[in-house]
Amino acid sequence: MTTLQRAQCHLKAHPLALDVALAAAVLLCMMGASFVDPNSQGHGGWTARTPDLLSLLLMVLGAAALTLRRRAPMKVLAFTGTASLVESVTADPRAPVAMSAVIALYTVASTTDRTTSWRVGLLTMTVLTGSAMLAGPLPWYAQENLGIFAWTGMAATAGDAVRSRRAFVDAIRERAERAERTREEEARRRVAEERLRIARDLHDVVAHHIALVNVQAGVAAHVMDKRPDQAKEALAHVREASRSALNELRATVGLLRQSGDPEAPTEPAPGLHRLDELVGTFHNAGLPVEVARADQDTTLPAAIDLAAYRVIQEALTNVRKHAGAEAKAEVSVVRVGPNIEITVLDNGPGRGAGEEGPEEGGGHGLLGMRERVTAVGGRCTTGPRYGGGFRVHAILPVKSGPRAADGAGSLVQRTAQT
Repeated sequence: MTTLQRAQCHLKAHPLALDVALAAAVLLCMMGASFVDPNSQGHGGWTARTPDLLSLLLMVLGAAALTLRRRAPMKVLAFTGTASLVESVTADPRAPVAMSAVIALYTVASTTDRTTSWRVGLLTMTVLTGSAMLAGPLPWYAQENLGIFAWTGMAATAGDAVRSRRAFVDAIRERAERAERTREEEARRRVAEERLRIARDLHDVVAHHIALVNVQAGVAAHVMDKRPDQAKEALAHVREASRSALNELRATVGLLRQSGDPEAPTEPAPGLHRLDELVGTFHNAGLPVEVARADQDTTLPAAIDLAAYRVIQEALTNVRKHAGAEAKAEVSVVRVGPNIEITVLDNGPGRGAGEEGPEEGGGHGLLGMRERVTAVGGRCTTGPRYGGGFRVHAILPVKSGPRAADGAGSLVQRTAQT
């Protein structure tokens, strides 16, 4: 950093020192001009003159008042304007005391609003110029009188321009800071949504497959001694369910990998095209499931397709866990206008109105199901059926909305692309 830059930083950090330096410079200029006769230039050079003692005193007071121009700009302008008015009326020869009033007027214009700047500037210009023209010792058309008019007008204009530029720069800085805050908040919101989506996927995968593993392991333990063939079949289903769980977990967790990490699995995201496979896993676990489809082979966006699959998966998992060993389930997928309606019914006992449903153990299956459906612009209702059992009904749009593309769809699309 150069000496000039260090000096500038010091003056910005200590504004009073800057004002004192400015006052000293203005005083030197006024003193130098007061000892030169401006009307003698055409007579072979400049001639010296001696200002009045009152003019010297007014110059010193006016310059000293400028040290307070930031703290009380209006009072400083009033004081320096009064000193300039007294000097222009009484002094002969006249001294440039008005220079301090010009600096004070600039300060007022640069620190107040435009209306105040122009009112104060016009008043100062009129009073100082009018008094110099009408009551001063010089003719009204003298160059010094016109100079007061010009300098006060330029001071007001320059101060207003500086204030406008400062306000413009501040507005740009504020917009940049606000945009930065908004960008950070948006990034945090997207991170939170991504975490929620991954948590829902992990819950769906783990809850479904672990429930099947638990059932098949119980069957194997029950028939191990008497029917080893059936136990072996149950253990095979356990192995298949655990392998499927590991594959889906690997696909989901693979989304968290960075670009330099090993490649994630390339399995496609689950959807309604795998509904028969999903139902088959529940058949193997001992849950009878009837499927009725009237979706006319509708092609769904990835986010909608995954949401439909997960709703059915979570609903059937809840049936297997909570509805009892004798329960049966019915799944229907119907295209109704611009929507796909998913309905999962069961006839499990012990879950009538007023009794606890699938969330009695403190899980988040139904909550995650509703969040997933809402994220893609759909609606989901759950509740007990009349006469026993439970009902899950989800309405999903055939075309994904903005929330699907911005929300859950981003996770699914990345899964499908990997």
